[in-house]
Amino acid sequence: MHKKKRWFGGSLMTLLTVFFYLPIVFMIVFSFNSSKSLTSFTGFSLRWYQQMLASHDMMTSLYVTIIVAVLATVVSTIVGTITAIGMVYSKKLVRQYLTSVNDLPMMNPEIVTAIGLMLLFITFKIERGFVTLLLAHIAFCIPYVMLSVMPKLRTLDPNLADAAMDLGATPFQTLTKVIIPEIMPGVVSGALIAFTMSFDDFIISYFATGKGVKNLSIMVYTMAKRVNPSINAISTLVVVGITIILLLMNILPAWTKKREEKRLQDPNYVPNPKRKKVYGWVAALVVAAITIGSFMGLEGGTSTQDFSGQSLHVYLPGEYISDEMVANFEEQTGAKVIMDNFDSNEQAYIKIANGEVYDVVIPSDYMIERLIQEDMLQKLDPAKIDEALASMTESTLGMAYDPLNEYSVPYFWGTVGIAYDKNQVDEADLEREGWEIFRDPKYKGNVYLYDSERDQFMVALKALGYSMNTDNPQELEKANEWLTDLVQNMNTEIVTDEIIDNMANARKALGLVYSGDAAYIMAENPDIGYYLPEEGTNIWLDGMCIPKNAKNVDLAYAFINYAASYEAQMLNSGFVGYTAPNKEAAAEMSGTGGDYEGINAYTPREGHSKDETFKYNEDTRKQIAEYWSKIKVTASNSAEK
Repeated sequence: MHKKKRWFGGSLMTLLTVFFYLPIVFMIVFSFNSSKSLTSFTGFSLRWYQQMLASHDMMTSLYVTIIVAVLATVVSTIVGTITAIGMVYSKKLVRQYLTSVNDLPMMNPEIVTAIGLMLLFITFKIERGFVTLLLAHIAFCIPYVMLSVMPKLRTLDPNLADAAMDLGATPFQTLTKVIIPEIMPGVVSGALIAFTMSFDDFIISYFATGKGVKNLSIMVYTMAKRVNPSINAISTLVVVGITIILLLMNILPAWTKKREEKRLQDPNYVPNPKRKKVYGWVAALVVAAITIGSFMGLEGGTSTQDFSGQSLHVYLPGEYISDEMVANFEEQTGAKVIMDNFDSNEQAYIKIANGEVYDVVIPSDYMIERLIQEDMLQKLDPAKIDEALASMTESTLGMAYDPLNEYSVPYFWGTVGIAYDKNQVDEADLEREGWEIFRDPKYKGNVYLYDSERDQFMVALKALGYSMNTDNPQELEKANEWLTDLVQNMNTEIVTDEIIDNMANARKALGLVYSGDAAYIMAENPDIGYYLPEEGTNIWLDGMCIPKNAKNVDLAYAFINYAASYEAQMLNSGFVGYTAPNKEAAAEMSGTGGDYEGINAYTPREGHSKDETFKYNEDTRKQIAEYWSKIKVTASNSAEK
């Protein structure tokens, strides 16, 4: 019986160990993958570590994480320990009150604390950035320190402090020489918990920061929006670093103890009471060196260029710019580029409308139209962007939302189409059915939809023969019925950017994708094709704009002109995968020997009479968003059945 229990216990422990550590092993293995795939290992390579080290944004986020974690740990440990000691020697009523106040942040959901801190900073008009991020981390770390220290304090003799002072110790000496040494295990434990909580915090950090200051968790969240195996590389680096620290923490005390025992056996050995102080000072100097080095890393290099010492704040979608391009711009101008990322155009609008200061913003076509309508963008000086516009493909200029390019310069453009597995889908079906292929029973359970109400309603409206910019309630209702029927009967899966890796591995036969993502998928898997139905599609375009409240306008023009150049467009398009509006760069990328040679998804369709660009209509947007929310619930319920 005992053997069975031991066997069961050992098996359970093994399963738990595998459950917890297998994903970490998986992550480490795929950090050395030669391709972007996160599921198919294609060969050993260090390319993602090289990309990680070359990434200005990633390394800066690592510096910020270390600085904030170290400073928050030091401050919260000191404040938490002193507060806990004060509580023990306070009156019962005060002690109960402080205990309740201390417990509240730990019992509150993190999102509540995060929003509360954000509103506090906004109310007192404190500009969010590094300082607010640090203050937020100190605030939520203090309760954990107190929670670790309090049990140790309760085990102390309540007369210990009085006895020390009766023997001639001052209150400060009593605190530092008597009480703190007795509770040191609790203090160390609290400090380690504080460091861990600070190092990996995301929710509070996300709401408490601003001005492009990001810690590692925010950076990983941003990178996870698209396929970027550098996530694996930097996560592996963190795991290895923590493993080394844990090994040192376990090995060094045993080694020191053994060494001390040998010294004590030496009859000529004289103990040196200053040795521990020297070790303490060395440790303090190491921490100071790391912190100073990190701050130096945050400041970046200097240059004799015109914009030396200036900062450019750019607001754009996550994973939408080449790190090498940014580094080149910084080297050429001497300026520092601070990038802040948004998840959606609607999120970008809220920040811009609330007066957040950015020098360059890169929203999509329909959002540029809204920002123009609401007078939030500067008119661009034609003399300062003539060269940039002259290098652009004609189809990207003079769009309906900005016919004279008075407010925007093209950044990326493309289409929305159908990615399909050639081994499962006959192109004759695509040509015959167009968008209706998503409702073909032959492909039931084998279809990906994209979680974008605009693009999915475009599919439905085009399939029904309507304009994707319709504001006719009856037409919108019919599109809603079309999509509802689709999710009810086809057992579809609604996804976001995970569709890139999923389609590259042909996990389903059909999927709605952006052309740039399709180009990457096709480059990874030649069996995947890209089709644009004859009923028409969305020709989308993202543009570079200068907000009304931009501070560094001249530097913004310099960035826009560089980003539009052949050199920058080659780097950008090669890294992101979307189509370069620069004529020369696009031709080279899709031409002989180019990264996307023979891949039709890279080159958007031009001149098709039924292709359209989205126009902004707030009432229609709200109606479509309401419809889409209900459709997703229907899809979820259908999947459960």
